[in-house]
Amino acid sequence: MGCNTPLVGDFHFNGDRLLKEYPDCARALAKYRINPGNVGKGAKGDDKFAFMIRAAAEYDKPVRIGVNWGSLDQSLATRLMDANNRSANPLAPDAIMREALIVSALESAQKAIDLGLSPDKILLSCKVSHVQDLISVYRDLGRRCDYPLHLGLTEAGMGSKGIVASTAALAVLLQEGIGDTIRISLTPAPGEARTREVVVAQEILQTMGLRSFTPLVTACPGCGRTTSTFFQELADRIQQYLRAQMPIWRLQYPGVEDMKVAVMGCVVNGPGESKLADIGISLPGTGEVPVAPVYMDGQKDVTLKGEHIAEEFQTIVEHYVQTRYGEGGVKRREVANRTIPIQAVPAGK
Repeated sequence: MGCNTPLVGDFHFNGDRLLKEYPDCARALAKYRINPGNVGKGAKGDDKFAFMIRAAAEYDKPVRIGVNWGSLDQSLATRLMDANNRSANPLAPDAIMREALIVSALESAQKAIDLGLSPDKILLSCKVSHVQDLISVYRDLGRRCDYPLHLGLTEAGMGSKGIVASTAALAVLLQEGIGDTIRISLTPAPGEARTREVVVAQEILQTMGLRSFTPLVTACPGCGRTTSTFFQELADRIQQYLRAQMPIWRLQYPGVEDMKVAVMGCVVNGPGESKLADIGISLPGTGEVPVAPVYMDGQKDVTLKGEHIAEEFQTIVEHYVQTRYGEGGVKRREVANRTIPIQAVPAGK
C-alpha cells in the first residue's frame, strides 16, 4: 500500500479475532505486542494467547510481551500474594506487585516458546507509572533473562512532569546498559502533536551520547545579563530549522546529526561555549557592544551586527553544513574514518 514505516499491532482483548479475520493484517505487521493481562481469563485466555503466538510464528514476526501495572493478570497477582502471606518472611505488597509483573512476562515468554515462537523473536516490557518502581523492575528483569527489553514509564503525565519523570527513569537504566528500545508516554496538551514523544525519546538518547538524530543547540539560561529575549528566540529558531532540515541533510551530509551548535547570550560564557561547538554565535548581553562574533571549529570567523543577525547566522549554518559535511568536507572525512569502540554486553541488556 506504499507505507514504508514499520507497523506494530498493539493487541488488547480481541487480537486473536483480528488476526484470524484479517490474515493480510497479520502478514503486513512488522511486530505484534501482546498484553498477557488482558488477553482473557482461564482456558479461553490461553487459547487466544496461543492463536496470536502461532500467527506470529507462522509469519515470522517478533512479539513484544508487554505487561502493564494497570492491567496485570489478577489471578497471578493473587497467587503470589497468597504465597507471600504463607511465607515466614513476607514481602511488602508493592514488592509482590513488582514480582508479579516480572513473573507474568517471563512465564508468558516461556509459553510463547512452548507454542513454537523462536526465543530470538521475543521482547519483554514491564511498565509502571512510578520512577523507582520502574528502575527496580527492570534491574531485576535484566538479571533474570536475556530477552531484549523495551523501556517506558507508562502514563507519565503531561508537559514537564511527564518528560522529567520519563528521563529520570530511563536515564538510570540506559546508563546501566539496560534496555534495547524505548517509548516516552506523554499526555498531549489539547491540539499538541503526538510526535513530541518521539522528539523527547531522541533527545534522551542523544544527550546521553547513545545515538544521534539531529544537531542539538547549546544555549544560555535566563539571567540578569540577558534581559533581551533575542538569544532565546534565535536558539529556538535554529533548533527548529535544524530539525526540519534533517530529513534532507541525513541523506546528503553524513555525520551532520553529530554537529554541535551554540547560541549564547552574553560575553561571560558565550565565546567559550561557541569555540567548543562546531559552530556558535555569542550574542551581546545587556550593556554589551551590539555585535555577535561567530566561531567555526574553535576559531572566530565573522562578526555580525545589525537587524538581520538571525537570518545571517542561519545562512552561515547552512553553508557550514554544506562545506564541512558535503563531498570532500572535513567533517565528512572524519565520519568516514571514525572508529567507534563497541563494548560487548549480554543480549537484552
